[in-house]
Amino acid sequence: MQILNYILGHIELPRESVKNTLELLNEGGTIPFISRYRKERTGNLDEVQIGEIVGLNEQFEILEKRKKAIIKALQEQDVLSPELRQKVETAQSLTGLEDLYLPFKKSRKTKAEKARQHGLEPLAKIIMSQNAHDLESVAYRYVKGDVSSVDEALEGARHIMAEWINERTDIRNQIRYQLERFAMISTKVVKVKEHTEEAQKFKDYFDWEESLSRIPSHRLLAILRAEKEGFVKLKIAIDNDRALDKMAQRIIRSDNDCAEQIEIAIKDAFKRLLLPSLSNEALQIAKEKANDAAILVFAKNLKQLLLGSPLGEKRVLAIDPGFRTGCKVVCLDAQGQLLYNETIYPHPPKNDGTGAMKKINSLADAYKIEAIAIGNGTASRETEALIRKVRFKNDIQVFVVSEAGASIYSASKIAREEFPNYDVTVRGAVSIGRRLQDPLAELVKIDAKSIGVGQYQHDVDQTKLQKSLETVVENCVNAVGVNINTASKPLLSYVSGIGPKLAENIFNYRTENGPFTSRKVIAKVPRLGSKAFEQGAAFLRIKDAENPLDDSAVHPESYAIVTKMAKDSGKSVHALIGNPEALKNIDLKKYCTDTIGLPTLGDIIKELEKPGLDIREQAKVFTFNQNIKTINDLREGQLLPGIVNNITNFGCFVDIGIKESGLIHVSNLSDSFVKDVGEHVHLHQQIIVKVLGVDIPRKRIQLKLHK
Repeated sequence: MQILNYILGHIELPRESVKNTLELLNEGGTIPFISRYRKERTGNLDEVQIGEIVGLNEQFEILEKRKKAIIKALQEQDVLSPELRQKVETAQSLTGLEDLYLPFKKSRKTKAEKARQHGLEPLAKIIMSQNAHDLESVAYRYVKGDVSSVDEALEGARHIMAEWINERTDIRNQIRYQLERFAMISTKVVKVKEHTEEAQKFKDYFDWEESLSRIPSHRLLAILRAEKEGFVKLKIAIDNDRALDKMAQRIIRSDNDCAEQIEIAIKDAFKRLLLPSLSNEALQIAKEKANDAAILVFAKNLKQLLLGSPLGEKRVLAIDPGFRTGCKVVCLDAQGQLLYNETIYPHPPKNDGTGAMKKINSLADAYKIEAIAIGNGTASRETEALIRKVRFKNDIQVFVVSEAGASIYSASKIAREEFPNYDVTVRGAVSIGRRLQDPLAELVKIDAKSIGVGQYQHDVDQTKLQKSLETVVENCVNAVGVNINTASKPLLSYVSGIGPKLAENIFNYRTENGPFTSRKVIAKVPRLGSKAFEQGAAFLRIKDAENPLDDSAVHPESYAIVTKMAKDSGKSVHALIGNPEALKNIDLKKYCTDTIGLPTLGDIIKELEKPGLDIREQAKVFTFNQNIKTINDLREGQLLPGIVNNITNFGCFVDIGIKESGLIHVSNLSDSFVKDVGEHVHLHQQIIVKVLGVDIPRKRIQLKLHK
């Protein structure tokens, strides 16, 4: 099996595990379903490993598609020999494949082709054989037609030889090796733009040099952006003399006149053909690695954000703060439904703080509010200070919630469908409140790239980024599970095996027929067939169902096993659930079958111990230092509470309650070497930081993690 061998050549996993995983994928299995409910077949591979298999499978398909295109092109040129076909069909990489095809995709306008048209290819062959002893006399025989001199004949022959040298796979691989090991990337500022305001953010790279193989991903992406915007010129260089010597050792075998011509052709091939092409290739490879690193950081951040702490089903009053236009206030029920909305004006220019406090107090009482969510944008600190002055009848928790992407949601088609009779300001406030109740359920409605937790997301491969982020969202949604009776269409669409169309069908069925009462009813949804039910049923939860397993991660295909466990234990399924004493006495080996083994049975027992347990921590109240309102209030040495709001490869950014986020550089995360920023902090973590430096003109704040 060619695909199997290809994947095994790129990944260290058991052959049988990869083989079975490929079969499951071909059967229509999704990553969340396969990783959780087919552990026996995959050998307990996790979602990351299965994701790698999926990626390699796609790479193989791209490679095979390119092979077919090249074979077809070679057949049309009538140059496809059996030997060449075998080389193409056995190529293991796109780079090797393109090297094989290179001699056959020449432009008709090359210097070498022009020399061929002048009849100089035989002369080039004679020189490359290195046997001619009176080269001038030999070359003179080719002085005819458009070739007016021996020098012109030799020059044309050298162009042909340079092309041959450029097409040699061993030579190309030798230069690739030099670039991989020794290439330096350097930048020089474009003088006419050096002093422009836009260029200053790239000031560090006005005169920069570094090893291409060692440059951190974030720095390479910054340099490439600076080049793209026209502020610097970029150069990739290696030791040319060393590269030329290596080439000459592979080609020149004599010391006669032929050797001299070949040496000139080698220099020409290197300078004009090999170095420009292969240095661009090396830069592209480095950029792809930087892309992958940036996408990985974004994916890790997004996962942490989506799995952020939910408050749960509590009644929430949400505020989208503002000065001139006022603060938009909404009251939501425990399921996030909009009950009331109004605008208050506590800040300049109206300054109706007293009236605003009275209104908030009366709304909190009227709608039995349990928590208040305040957006962290403009006027956030002032609004928070105002709310904390209100004397509520009951204990109400106050949270500051990230607004990132809320404006994107409020103007989206999803928001218009949810709230057709309200403007964007009301929708934005609702989104802030719902983010407190359940970050995952609300954030899935927003394009992940708009949430702002990555680095250089606009510079990386957008298709690859989108695919990676969609995978993260899908994995998070299925790891938590979805309440089918309250979930929005966007949330339902990420459930394993469902997708947008079936999500709409589920939503419509629920609207027309009322709440789902059991998982069996899910099968009645139009167009939701047996495969979709198999893939998605266990991730769809039904609260207060007659069968308690319907509100658990136990798959319906395993209900019979749980029933048998309960019967053997002398209990009902209801009595078995949440009964650790009874569960620990169950001999799992008794329930093994041809398809269900100890890994799945172990998962079932864990789920029965705490069915439907949310894997996320509960939301905690956090308070910034109330004396720090702007960057001007900061002083070196201050210790401040903060929340990690973005993680990059070079450190993490921290919200300390003002407009500007501070940076904890990777070197200030620990006194020892930091390999992975994510090992020291996580998104939305509440930490204490020490102020190291404040650059007010550039609005930069340097922080240190305080242990």
